[in-house]
Amino acid sequence: MSPTQTARFAPGQVVRHRRFGYRGLIFDVDATFKQSPEWYDVIPEENPLKDRPWYHILVDGEAHTTYVSENSLAKCKATEEFDHPLLTSLFSLKESGRIESRLTLN
Repeated sequence: MSPTQTARFAPGQVVRHRRFGYRGLIFDVDATFKQSPEWYDVIPEENPLKDRPWYHILVDGEAHTTYVSENSLAKCKATEEFDHPLLTSLFSLKESGRIESRLTLN
């Protein structure tokens, strides 16, 4: 990211997808789009910006992850229990309810 560009969200933060409504937990951030051109062409969003941050997300209640543009995400106030098979391998769950990343991926 450029010195003036910062990611709006961080690993461990719960977000909601603006279009599809699912709740997700960020586990990694790319400063810009890092997938193939073919992958970008099949994204169901309309022209997401490649030069802004993209997020790797655990999808609540599912076993898959997603890769989502920053414009498609909103802060989520619902931070109650989160259900994903990779949750405890990527995060520590604190007694306070806080979620902390176990490792740095990117």
